[in-house]
Amino acid sequence: MSTLKITDLHVSVNTETGPKPILNGINLEINSNETHAIMGPNGSGKSTLAYSLAGHPKYQVTSGSVTLDGVDVLAMSVDERAKAGLFLAMQYPVEVPGVTVTNFLRSAKTAIDGEAPKLRNWTKDLKSAMENLRVDPEFASRNVNEGFSGGEKKRHEILQMEMLKPKFSVLDETDSGLDVDALRIVSEGINRVRESTDVGVLLITHYTRILSYIKPDHVHVIIKGKVAEEGGPELADRLENEGYDRFLQASV
Repeated sequence: MSTLKITDLHVSVNTETGPKPILNGINLEINSNETHAIMGPNGSGKSTLAYSLAGHPKYQVTSGSVTLDGVDVLAMSVDERAKAGLFLAMQYPVEVPGVTVTNFLRSAKTAIDGEAPKLRNWTKDLKSAMENLRVDPEFASRNVNEGFSGGEKKRHEILQMEMLKPKFSVLDETDSGLDVDALRIVSEGINRVRESTDVGVLLITHYTRILSYIKPDHVHVIIKGKVAEEGGPELADRLENEGYDRFLQASV
């Protein structure tokens, strides 16, 4: 079993007027085979948490720690974090002109594992994953995210997750911009990875609709950069009925 532990994490972002604190002491512990839903209103710090874990240079960790199986994640470069088993599905995936989906995925897998996957097995697994995600076979020869629809970009993020098999997946609002059918297909892809591997999932979302497909073990509500409340799936149900007003009023 692996453990991703976040302890008293404080993060600031650089602005024109100087550093602005966003996270103000986040504490979380995620184990293998667990799914944690991170919920909260706009501007609460959810995406800042995701990008800080991935090592985005815009976000500066001012104090606190992040460890993966006891090893200091914050001391790692971005690629070292990926090799250690961290994966980020971005809210706004970027285009990579000139690099096909096939080449991107196989190069990433080779870099993470230290050796190239056997071509026959890799091709078979990629074809199966694409079929499950309802992805056109021509998708593999297209440049990464170039001209992709919003739904195609999100399916590609889950395709990466399925092929790379990380220890921990941070899914930053993977449900945003998806119609009902795309949300179901993407959720089914996440569930397939959960069922076939020991992946721990940090699922960041505004809404509870994705949680009707992906049942979390734990729910954490972030308000103004701190965890305001924690619970099980029933907490998400309460948020669906009540929203975030009671947390926002209490924080004033």
